Amino acid sequence: MFSLFQRGSTISTSELSDKIKHPITLLDVRTPEEYRGGHIAKAVNVPLNTVNRYQGKEKEVYVICQSGMRSKQAAKLLKQKGYEAINVQGGMNRWQGPTRGGK
Repeated sequence: MFSLFQRGSTISTSELSDKIKHPITLLDVRTPEEYRGGHIAKAVNVPLNTVNRYQGKEKEVYVICQSGMRSKQAAKLLKQKGYEAINVQGGMNRWQGPTRGGK
């Protein structure tokens, strides 16, 4: 049976703030406009409608959006492509760390 709570498939924003102290791949699946409005410095903008074309070389990717819904969809698509995709619960709405605007 499929479980929404598969071990390791989601992390909190506070867990993410620890993770980004190390080299990780963080995909921001919001629209380019949302991304320019403020994003985590390490995040790469890969809008949800293009995530199926993502071809990163890393196995593990973290996925964030505004609330956690789009990133959940993106993580599911990335898992189907063979990535170990980890959804950031609560998304940018819950992110307490620094953000940067622009590209």
